[in-house]
Formats: sequence, C-alpha cells, structure tokens
Amino acid sequence: MKITDVAAAVIERPDGSFLLGQRAPDTFYPGYWEFPGGKVEVGETPRDALVRELHEELEIEVLQATPWIVREHLYEHAHVRLHFFRVTEWRGELKDHVHSALAWQQPGATTVAPMLPANAPVLASLALPDVYGVTHAHEIGVSPQLTLLERALQNGLRLVQLREAKLPADQREPFAAAAAALCQRHGARLLVNGDAQLAWAVGADGLHLTGEQLKGLRGRPNFPLVAASCHDGAELKLAAEYQLDFAVLGAVKPTATHPGRPGLGWPTVTQLLESYSLPVYVIGGLGRADLPAARLAGAHGIAAIRSVWV
Repeated sequence: MKITDVAAAVIERPDGSFLLGQRAPDTFYPGYWEFPGGKVEVGETPRDALVRELHEELEIEVLQATPWIVREHLYEHAHVRLHFFRVTEWRGELKDHVHSALAWQQPGATTVAPMLPANAPVLASLALPDVYGVTHAHEIGVSPQLTLLERALQNGLRLVQLREAKLPADQREPFAAAAAALCQRHGARLLVNGDAQLAWAVGADGLHLTGEQLKGLRGRPNFPLVAASCHDGAELKLAAEYQLDFAVLGAVKPTATHPGRPGLGWPTVTQLLESYSLPVYVIGGLGRADLPAARLAGAHGIAAIRSVWV
C-alpha cells in the first residue's frame, strides 16, 4: 500500500496545553479526536503542508514550528506517515472549518475520547517534560546530590535518571531509594541507569539502558518507561525497533564527563533526528538555554548531568 505523508500539528500554549480536533461525521473515524493537519501535496515539504493546512483549517499563520517525531500507522483505508511539528507561535484567532469541535488538553491528562489509533504513543511522548536530569552522586557525594535533587524537584524537574554505576555498592541502593522517594513525593518519574534489579528494588518508574545494553537486547525490558543512551544512527535505529519510550543522543558538545572527545555538533544531530520516530533528549555540555537549539534540531528536550542541578 502506498504511504501517504501527513503533516500534524501539536499546537501548544504557554501553559503546556495542546489542541485536538474532533473529526466530522462525513470522514473516516467520525467523532474521533486528532491533531490538526493534513495531507502533504505533491511538491510540498511537510512543513509547507503544515503551514497551509493550519491556515485552511484554523485560519492561523504559523510563526514558529519545530520538527518533532515521525510516526507510521496502517489504517484499514490508508498507510500514513505522520510528520509531527510543535507549533508554539502563531498569529490569528482560531476559527475551525473542518472539525466538529476543538479542545485544549493537558499532557498526561487527556479528557476527550476516543483518539485516533495512531496517536496513543504520541500522547505518551507529549507527557515527557523538556528536561531530563542525570545524577552524579559518585562525583559530588550522596548527601549533596539529594539536596540538589530535592531543590530541582521543587523547581519543577519531573524526569530523573539515576546514573550511579561508580557509586560504592553499599551506598547505591540507599541513595536510589531516597531519590525514588523524593521523586514520588514531587510527582516526578525516576529511571535507573543500567541496573534493572536496582530499579525494581526501589520502585523506580523505568530503566535507562546504556549503549552496550541496547545492542545486546532481545526484547523490550518489562518496565513502564524504558530509554537508552545513543551515540549514532545505528543505536537510534535499535531504540526505535525495540519501541522504547525515548532516546538520549550525545554528546552534542565536548563535556567534562568525556574529556578530549569531540561533540557531534548541531548539524549532525539534526541529520540523525530527521524523520525519527521517538522523542529524543540531547545531552553533552547543554543547559536550559540550549532548548531552542535542541527543538530546531528535532529533539524533544535536553538532558544534563551538571547544569540541571545549578
């Protein structure tokens, strides 16, 4: 079956809410909810189609749209390739010409149903925050790291990776348990790097795989949330094949963690993430100020070992 390319818009307001539209009665899947957008016509890029469709459907002019993820789905009537963009700036008042209704929704708390089948993983991806904090208690000490973690959680950090293979064995589980308790108290999710047994023991939300573990997989680990560190296109491909929830790509810039190793650079990151199906955090010498550049490159957000704790 021929693949039909479709541009889809995640139209976001400053409060994080995003827009959904309900399909009209005279269409496939009437009454189902979807992201605004439409078919990419001959001679158009997906972004061109996005701009045109949003003007036709909603009478808005797109001012800022960054590439996000690309998903394929096989419906009974069509095989579609959905090019999702995050639209954060537009001009004009929303005036719908296509849908039966419009609704603003909060990530992780969708109240309308049913959703088009292709959008379930997209909604899960939208619930991931912009910043992924990575611990380094083995460098700064357990007590200082817990203090910094609590402060970051109070300031809104909602996704944390416990990366402590170098922490002495007798400190690792107590530290992980304390970190898990802090994350649960603040409504944040915790992934443990490389150690499934420790993740289960402390009730973590997920497992973060190393690049070597990713290469040795035989199936997706049995955790609600699974991510992996990737360093090239081959590892990104594996993460997608095992249907992980997200990937972390780096290092973008030279870092203190890997002294003397050159970074990938933004042009390479952009190339690697073009048409990629999973949300990706970029890592390596980055801070919150790098979020716009990360979005322009097609990343979901940034991950950081040091700057997130400042």
